[in-house]
Amino acid sequence: MVALDRAFERLPLFRLSDSADDGALTYVPRPGARWRVLPAPGDRLPGTFDQDVYVGLLHWWAESGRPEDGAISFTLHAFLRALGRTPDGRTYEQLRGALTRLERTTLESTGGAYGGVGGDEAGGVSRSAVLASVVIERRRVVEEEQQEQLALFPELAATEPGDARVVLGPALRANVAAGRTSTISWARYQRLRSPVARRLYRLLTALWADGSGPSGSAVDGSEMEALLDTPIDVGGGGRCRVPLERWAEQLPLTQRYPSHLQRVLAPAHEMLVKAGVVRAAACVQDGRAWWVEYGAPSSAS
Repeated sequence: MVALDRAFERLPLFRLSDSADDGALTYVPRPGARWRVLPAPGDRLPGTFDQDVYVGLLHWWAESGRPEDGAISFTLHAFLRALGRTPDGRTYEQLRGALTRLERTTLESTGGAYGGVGGDEAGGVSRSAVLASVVIERRRVVEEEQQEQLALFPELAATEPGDARVVLGPALRANVAAGRTSTISWARYQRLRSPVARRLYRLLTALWADGSGPSGSAVDGSEMEALLDTPIDVGGGGRCRVPLERWAEQLPLTQRYPSHLQRVLAPAHEMLVKAGVVRAAACVQDGRAWWVEYGAPSSAS
């Protein structure tokens, strides 16, 4: 099981595509609050692989006993195996890029958009990153006399494995240590093959953790609105409805037309129902408005 920062989970961070988008991602959860994801100069926003690396790092931290300093060490080879990826030159480079991006991407919170132990004051601005530091040491697998020649061939150097030491950001690990968490199953997360389904799993699990009572009970709409910063229409049996347009901003999805959003969400919804993350999931129309509707699982997971 992986404990995630519940306040962090409600905010968009990872683009659900790996397009070369170097513009800032902005989300306004409520009047007076703003959340921005600012890529490093020359880099793109975190994407689908970065999302998996983020969850994998928190899983590794938990497996390491959650060191208070947030420092974890691993070989790139072992970490890729844990992610279910085949270690090779391409995936080594992807992992290096993702770790560096999670360190260099700035998370800017204004007016308590992040909440918890984020350093926010009313109307104030705080800046942080997912990772406080990343150090990757390359390990040569060739003889010493060949290393000088290898430097002349960067395409070969890129295939080398390495050892990483990563330190999680202080705000993130403080919230986890304080119990402000939602918990997902690492195995279930990996079985969801869609990046959209994986993001929905993270967000919905945070919703049930913060807004649901005992298994199968009705959800408290005011608590869920506080979690999602989104108007919620609540029914019995753990059912909730969220405005489709607002949901798209929160994931985030780039599509804006309801028909396009439904085409993206439909296969992810099928995966979530099949995996038991939700009891039911559908996009429904009420008058001229579109909503996305979920039924809570029989047991939170």
